[in-house]
Amino acid sequence: MYKGETMKENKEFALKVKSIRERQNMSVEELAEKSDVKLDVLKAMESGEIIPSLTPLTKIAKALGVRLGTFLDDTPQLGPVLVRGGRPNNVLYFSGREDVTNASNLEFHSLGAGKIDRNIDPFIIDISYEEDYKLSSHEGEEFIYVLEGEIEVEYGKDKFTVAAGDSIFYDSVVPHHLHSIKDKAKILAVLYTPY
Repeated sequence: MYKGETMKENKEFALKVKSIRERQNMSVEELAEKSDVKLDVLKAMESGEIIPSLTPLTKIAKALGVRLGTFLDDTPQLGPVLVRGGRPNNVLYFSGREDVTNASNLEFHSLGAGKIDRNIDPFIIDISYEEDYKLSSHEGEEFIYVLEGEIEVEYGKDKFTVAAGDSIFYDSVVPHHLHSIKDKAKILAVLYTPY
């Protein structure tokens, strides 16, 4: 559920998405059509009222011609981006489902925010348990390394249990979903989403 901090961070995120869209002289209606994301979802997301899920964000990024990580960037850096202790300053909360926008079970900590001209987006993600979910897909690839706990990855018709020290690498165009098997898990995720 929303907390004060979560709402503040989602509003900052919403302002970035809206700013990128406006700099391209694109209306929210045009973005909805180009991205195939519902207009009411875009409006609620741009106002910071909802927690976006990863699949519509990937579609929005592609429609805007930017990397997914652009939405998390603060100050662009030409040199390397250094994150100490695995805890960057910026966090974004996602729902793991496109149809659930008022709760978050994924906490994304960007390890590459600010690095310009990057082709991948590395994240530390804290995952909560989720019972009811739907598979989703988007262009690109995902590499997942489990740091703590145990996750289940449903990939097409297959299910994989991935424990601490294990990894899985897959094409994200195949419908998929990942969630913690028990209370919580922590993963390193490296996402490639073409734009």
